Parts: sequence; C-alpha cells; structure tokens
Amino acid sequence: MIRIHKLVSTSLGIGYIGKGGGTVAAVAVCLCLYAAQWAGGSQLVLWLPIITLLLTGVGVWSATEVEPLWGKDDKKVVIDEVAGMCISMLFIPVTLQYLCAGLVLFRFFDIAKPLFIRRLESVEGGLGVMLDDVLAGVYANLILQILLYYKVF
Repeated sequence: MIRIHKLVSTSLGIGYIGKGGGTVAAVAVCLCLYAAQWAGGSQLVLWLPIITLLLTGVGVWSATEVEPLWGKDDKKVVIDEVAGMCISMLFIPVTLQYLCAGLVLFRFFDIAKPLFIRRLESVEGGLGVMLDDVLAGVYANLILQILLYYKVF
C-alpha cells in the first residue's frame, strides 16, 4: 500500500524530479487541463470541482502516510501542488492566457506564502501539507475571478 501512497504523493513520480518538482507538477496540471479542453472536454468545468476534491482528499491521506518515511512536507510530495493548481482553475475558462496567469499566481502564493498561508504549514500530518497549497489556490482563483469579471483576457 505504501507504494500507492508514494505514487500518489509524488503525482505519478513527478516529485522525484527534485528541486522544481512543485512547479513541474503545476505545469502538468495546466497541460492536462488544456489537453482535455482541446479534446472536447467542455464538461471539464463540471467535473473539475469533483476531481479537485478527490485529489485533495487522497493527497491528505497519502501525504500523511509518506510523512514517517520522508519527513514533514518533503519536496517529493507534490500532490499538494496538483490540488492547489486545480483549485486555482475552478470555474475559470481553460484558455492559454488564464492557465498561464493561474500558474504564475498559484506559484507566487505557494512560494511566497503571504496572507496566513505560512501558518497553515504548522498543521500536523498530510492536512498541513495540503492546506497551504489549498489556500494558495484559493487566493490565485480569487484574482483570476476578478480578471475574468473585468474581461482582462
């Protein structure tokens, strides 16, 4: 079972890339969303909240399971970036402009950790691993919603 948790927490092995794995995982989400949209995935908007919720829940579970092996919020654990990037794009049109803006905003909030994001890292277990990226995704999404409202792209 631990192999499955390693696979999930590293987002199919992306986390083994090392430094920059979180960015690679977020870019992978953007590529998947863009490819799904081009493949006729207009229903993606309806499914993305469900997929995001499932990824977040499984991410909490897997991050909790690998923590005794790798330590608190190890760089190999990138499922949190996957879930956070998905949150960034909730109810946002999947266009190249919005994906790029979402990626930049999410990574900014995830790396800089302003506005109480850093405090969430102190939460124990996989929940603490996931929560800071969830909030980074929420902040990125709020800005994207403003950009969408004012038709910036």
